[in-house]
Amino acid sequence: MRDNLDGVSVFVEAVEAGGFARAAERLALTRSAVGKTIARLEARLGVRLFHRTTRSQGLTEDGQIYYERCLRALEELRAGEALLESGRREVRGRLKVSLPLLFGRHCVEPVLLELARQHPSLELDLRFSDSVVDLVAERFDLAVRNGTPGEGSGLSTRKIVSQKKIVCASPSYLATRGTPTDIASLLDHDALVYWRNDQPFPWTFHDESGRAIVAKLKWRLQFDNQEAIADAAVQGMGVAWLPSWLVSDQLEAGHLVTLLDQFQSLALDTYAVWPSAQYIPMRLRAAIDTLAANLKAVTDI
Repeated sequence: MRDNLDGVSVFVEAVEAGGFARAAERLALTRSAVGKTIARLEARLGVRLFHRTTRSQGLTEDGQIYYERCLRALEELRAGEALLESGRREVRGRLKVSLPLLFGRHCVEPVLLELARQHPSLELDLRFSDSVVDLVAERFDLAVRNGTPGEGSGLSTRKIVSQKKIVCASPSYLATRGTPTDIASLLDHDALVYWRNDQPFPWTFHDESGRAIVAKLKWRLQFDNQEAIADAAVQGMGVAWLPSWLVSDQLEAGHLVTLLDQFQSLALDTYAVWPSAQYIPMRLRAAIDTLAANLKAVTDI
């Protein structure tokens, strides 16, 4: 008896990838192999699943119905595998993780590599990008995201760390321009601004009474990379507002000094995000728990 699931995963990948060619890339197959698999599936079902043109493939009405049922079936299979795996003591299998470029490289990656060192059967696929990926469509098991992740449909979240942020500048800049004494006086200085989503990321503080204050700034230099901001601050180009872990070495060496310590900066919360499921694999649970347990020590400097 032919396996009724034969070709289903290739079909689902072809739908989610938006075409046979891209599905072939994701599955490490040839486009011809994907096309033949879909053709065999259509012959077995006795229906046409895709409208084919020379440039694209789109689902037929039957294809859309079948796709929705296939998703449910695959989810049940994954839940069954996760349930079986949850009873094992060993953390094993492949974990595909989306990480922000800078924070992921400097803080998250070392924690996950240590987890992999402790569990030789764990396979890590780490992807670094500041773009927000579609976890379900792109088959990610986990994402680490800075800032509130929102109410994504079908996603679960857990806060894993709060990153402390500080205002800092170089001694040479302060010798020339003076030292800001309060949040309002930042307007008299050159801010080194982090540019995100087509606007400057706001510098937010709490005063002694706990009231939130957003600093008014002026700037002539803006960046889409916080490491570049730290470099500019060391070179005396202005005042920066950065995660403390990023500039800990420069502070220790005296290349930068902290400012406005009497005002508490709004921390940057970081979350683990993963596709919701009734049961999650032990490897995913271990990764989330390990990040929550260890990132504070890495970032709270």
